[in-house]
Amino acid sequence: MAFKIGLLGLGTVGTGTAQILQQPTGRHPMVQEIEIHKVGVRSLDKPRSVSLPSEVLTTDVEGIVTDPAVDIVVEVLGGLEPARSLILQAIAHGKHVVTANKAVISRYGDEIFTAANQAGVYVLLEAAVGGGIPVIQPLKESLGVNQISSITGIVNGTTNYILTKMQATGGAFTDILSEAQQLGYAEADPTADVDGLDAADKIAILASLAFGGRIKLQDIHCEGIRQVSAADIAYAEKLGFVIKLLAVAKRESTVDTSEEDLLQVRVHPTLVSTEHPLASISGVYNAILVEGEPIGQVMFFGPGAGAGPTASAVVSDIVNIAAVLKTGGKTEGLHPLLSCTHQHYCAIAPIGELVTRFYVRFLTKDHPGVIGSLGTCFGKQGVSLESIVQTGFQGDLAEIVVVTHDVREENFRQALEQMRTLDAVDSIPSILRVL
Repeated sequence: MAFKIGLLGLGTVGTGTAQILQQPTGRHPMVQEIEIHKVGVRSLDKPRSVSLPSEVLTTDVEGIVTDPAVDIVVEVLGGLEPARSLILQAIAHGKHVVTANKAVISRYGDEIFTAANQAGVYVLLEAAVGGGIPVIQPLKESLGVNQISSITGIVNGTTNYILTKMQATGGAFTDILSEAQQLGYAEADPTADVDGLDAADKIAILASLAFGGRIKLQDIHCEGIRQVSAADIAYAEKLGFVIKLLAVAKRESTVDTSEEDLLQVRVHPTLVSTEHPLASISGVYNAILVEGEPIGQVMFFGPGAGAGPTASAVVSDIVNIAAVLKTGGKTEGLHPLLSCTHQHYCAIAPIGELVTRFYVRFLTKDHPGVIGSLGTCFGKQGVSLESIVQTGFQGDLAEIVVVTHDVREENFRQALEQMRTLDAVDSIPSILRVL
């Protein structure tokens, strides 16, 4: 039997998906059993790089999700609406769904998966995180028997390209961003990428799978890379670090076993030791480091975007659903390793409770005793210093770089507030966490 799909969108990923399905030779035999039944597009007249029969193309996307002949709806439109409404409509009509839409899943996953479980259909989303990197299904299946302690990832290729290029050339953020836009690595409006919002969507999904609970996106602490300067990258390199935008989800075990473990879920630029596995991930590539017991460390690495990689993940989800339907379908209930059944929300610790190391750069007036004054402020808040160095001058201002030992974030921030009142402190241009 052929499984009929309704493809919503024929942009970069939609085109890549259609091309794989049209060229099944050398792929898994199940690919031959997938038929493109309908494709929803904005315009019927637009030239396309993939050849499809004219009767397959339609501008009536609602007609696709309600079509009785369609078994699986593939949503690659992007954006929040009409993607969310179409996904819910497809579920209501008993369709299984494959989506590459991390924004819809991170914001409306509770609504979507509740509806899917009630309807007895699957919603698969391998392409939503990491492009072609297989990480969603491994978290559900291969790593599912582990007690996951942390996920740390470089999950946004745009910011990784910018930071890599800044390190290689010494260029300023704004100049490298402009270059990335010209090359097509950054959108005309880069906000979602450079402000960390895209990475927050992705770590919300990964944390939900790893820790078996739903994640409220608004609970995720999120910082982007706009404040990272060429000076910070140069100082980090001298100290044995590179700067990466990291998405982190980590379990904080409580002393009282009757209490639920808290999670840290956060996105921010971070100094990463050059010896760390993530330090060498450069350009537009993504990598996700998973740590658990008894597996230890496992890292998933590869292209995080693009037509081919993302379409690869989309088609793998289509084949997974088709294989389950072929060998039992709904008569046996939802496959427990493919479906998403958790209902509760994870408890997320406020960022002030985080214990980590910090890098901070000060610009101060060139007065005697400035370093001693900074040390006194840190000491009053119990902040232990790993190093404090005057690195040079910017005009008449002395530049001082500090790296702390592990400290509670709230204590560190209180120390900085005291320093801002010092006459000798002109500004604190950079504050970065250290992995």
